Amino acid sequence: MQYNPPKGTRDFYPSDMALQNMLFTAWRETALRFGFEEYEGPMFEHLEVFTRKSGDEIVKQLYNFKDKSDRELALRPEITPTLARMVASKGRELRKPVKWFSIPRLFRYERMQRGRLREFFQYNLDIMGEPSVSAEAEIVAAAVSLIESFGAKKSEFRVRVNSRRLMRALLLAIPISEERLDKAYGVLDRRAKTDAEGLKQLYADAGFSESERDSIESIFSIKTLAEIGEKWGNNEEVAASLADLHKFFSLVNAYGIIECVIYDPAIVRGLAYYTGIVFEIHDTAGELRAMAGGGRYDNLIGLFGGEPTPAVGFGMGDAVITEFLKDRGMIPQYKKECDAFIVTFEKDNMTPSIQMATLLRSKGFSVEFSLKQANFKKQMEAAQNAKFAVFVGGEEWERGEVKIKNMKSGEEKLVGKLSDELIQILSGK
Repeated sequence: MQYNPPKGTRDFYPSDMALQNMLFTAWRETALRFGFEEYEGPMFEHLEVFTRKSGDEIVKQLYNFKDKSDRELALRPEITPTLARMVASKGRELRKPVKWFSIPRLFRYERMQRGRLREFFQYNLDIMGEPSVSAEAEIVAAAVSLIESFGAKKSEFRVRVNSRRLMRALLLAIPISEERLDKAYGVLDRRAKTDAEGLKQLYADAGFSESERDSIESIFSIKTLAEIGEKWGNNEEVAASLADLHKFFSLVNAYGIIECVIYDPAIVRGLAYYTGIVFEIHDTAGELRAMAGGGRYDNLIGLFGGEPTPAVGFGMGDAVITEFLKDRGMIPQYKKECDAFIVTFEKDNMTPSIQMATLLRSKGFSVEFSLKQANFKKQMEAAQNAKFAVFVGGEEWERGEVKIKNMKSGEEKLVGKLSDELIQILSGK
């Protein structure tokens, strides 16, 4: 008998669920505050939904299987293909721009590390139907607002921004031929995880000469958009890409978050479908992998048979953001709480407790009482988790009264058991 959960998965005890609910509440409130609508899709999809977007290589990272009708299916490793399928199926019925969010449970069969699990939850924001970089700025602003809502300061994280359109233009200007761009992206995607010697080998294995390698690497020595403009500004596509980025940073400045958003040529993003601005959010201490990432993917919905639709998306997994919050002491200590605990003086009669609990629950309060015979001391110990103790039974109960005690201040008061005063006290009024 195996008593531990499968590798890469988690059990969620009540204290863990309290943390998850805190995350989900912050995710949902941020999305709604920025005008997003919630959607959801199936836990498993046709395997082709994922291979169409990411290629056959993605199968190695999936929990895939055949159903009883021999159909190829997979537990979803991400929800973006589902989103693209849903939007494509509705077509012109949807009023653009579409602003949707979701909090799906996802599954990826991959190597375990801190902040990376095989079963996890992810926060997704997507804007579809808006071609301008105002969509990217809105998404990034929502992401920054979310992290700040947890209590983090802008100095504790950075939104690192690049452009796949710009990278493509620079690679073509080097020049790297169009046919070899995918090989270059493959090297660049692994660049940050490889030492100098390993990187040389990656370039060689991909068929790049030493001079081509040095030319590509020269891109990463440039730290500002102004330097790129000085060196390649006469290239029409480079100039257009720079204009997009300058506009984006101008909008970010208008949102008041420019201090934590920076240009970083090292941000490439591994997914081949990104077509424009891409970004990742990292802790400034450099102790964690990216907390979130996203970018523009204008071709995906068309890939699923829909009309060509510009789109920008963002995803944040629960595992990494939890590590970030834990490291900074931003997770409140768990304490079970309820509004009221009913304390009875009648050991052999549960009726007063049940009736009082039923009344208060009908008014929307969370209420507990002892489900077995317990002495006064035991009941008061249990009442420590409650905001108030409500004493029932005896002569007071027969007179239609109960005593209520504020468990924090110790203040006590005798009130009618059906009175508005009791409800007002429990409501904190």
